[in-house]
Amino acid sequence: MITNFFIPELNNHDVQELWFQQDGATCHTSRATIDLLKDTFGDRLISRFGPVNWPPRSCDLTPLDYFLWGYVKSLVYVDKPQTLDHLEDNIRRIFADIRPQMLEKVIENWTSRLDYIRASRDSSMPEIIFKM
Repeated sequence: MITNFFIPELNNHDVQELWFQQDGATCHTSRATIDLLKDTFGDRLISRFGPVNWPPRSCDLTPLDYFLWGYVKSLVYVDKPQTLDHLEDNIRRIFADIRPQMLEKVIENWTSRLDYIRASRDSSMPEIIFKM
């Protein structure tokens, strides 16, 4: 996916200032993957084994991590799809049903997370509960 889709898509955009943030999951951090991402992003890679290490036990900062995947997964399997086509149809339907108002709330929540992190710089953060 990185080689066939992601990197070619990046070539269509100005990404000189773009940072890539990847969680520390071992399935995402093979040597080949990290080397490819380092070649693409240089020192602007936040990842396990990358130039900027993913902080252990860090809260997820991207809306995809803390909201979208869980939301979609909670709905995709409600009717227990038995075929790949059924699963794909569910995924497409759920994404099509996401409304701009929901995404606006997610972005508002995301900015409040960033504000909280900025305010607590250099101090430990207690467990945070984020609302949707």
